[in-house]
Amino acid sequence: MKQNRVQAQAEVQVENDRVKVTEWRFSPGAETGWHRHVCDYVVVPQTTGKLLLESKDGTQQASLQSGLSYYRNAGVEHNVININENEFVFVEIEMK
Repeated sequence: MKQNRVQAQAEVQVENDRVKVTEWRFSPGAETGWHRHVCDYVVVPQTTGKLLLESKDGTQQASLQSGLSYYRNAGVEHNVININENEFVFVEIEMK
């Protein structure tokens, strides 16, 4: 059964023909909603904590550390949920 969660807040900071840079702010329990990444991307966590990742294969927790970036290939399909008791923030950089 799907829970009704508040949506994470996305603010596009830069967008042009080469990249899109978005700041994501998650209040406790907030989610991105299901989405598929059509571009390769880098995530730069601004907060240290854990996120819950829902995918077609199930769920898993990801531990993120502020300033420790990671890269993913296009095609990832998931929902990202803040399971911390505090706000969680990351910057997502999509390469077009």
